[in-house]
Amino acid sequence: MIIGQYKSKVGEKNRVAFPKQFRNEMGDKLIVTRGYEGCLIAVDQKRWEVITKEITQGTFIDRKIRDAGRFLLAGAHEVDLDTQGRFVVPKGLVEFSGLSKEAVFLGLVNWVEIWSDEQWREHEEYVKENGEDIAQEIAEVIRGQQE
Repeated sequence: MIIGQYKSKVGEKNRVAFPKQFRNEMGDKLIVTRGYEGCLIAVDQKRWEVITKEITQGTFIDRKIRDAGRFLLAGAHEVDLDTQGRFVVPKGLVEFSGLSKEAVFLGLVNWVEIWSDEQWREHEEYVKENGEDIAQEIAEVIRGQQE
């Protein structure tokens, strides 16, 4: 299962080591793209196919579908992990995410988020401060779906 939190130094040429625990589940060929809230998302090929199908099933004339495609698909890169599980984060994704000294990897069952350490600490603080409100909103959405 893809869960947990791990850190990795960002080395020369923006090289980072993908956590071994995630490699065991996802393999050595990944898709890395822009995520939301300023992070990156890494998925294996099977999950990428699900994501692209969800994005492309809508009608081309729908602006939100085009925008989602532009955001996720245009920013995507195929990466191969080396024998030590490292890969080079493409320049555009480094600029988008603010990765510089340390990367934080979050396993979220179906995908991995990659955050700059600084941005993750800020976002984690936000979640801590607003966790009760976030949980309440989720409960209301679930109740609405059950009715």
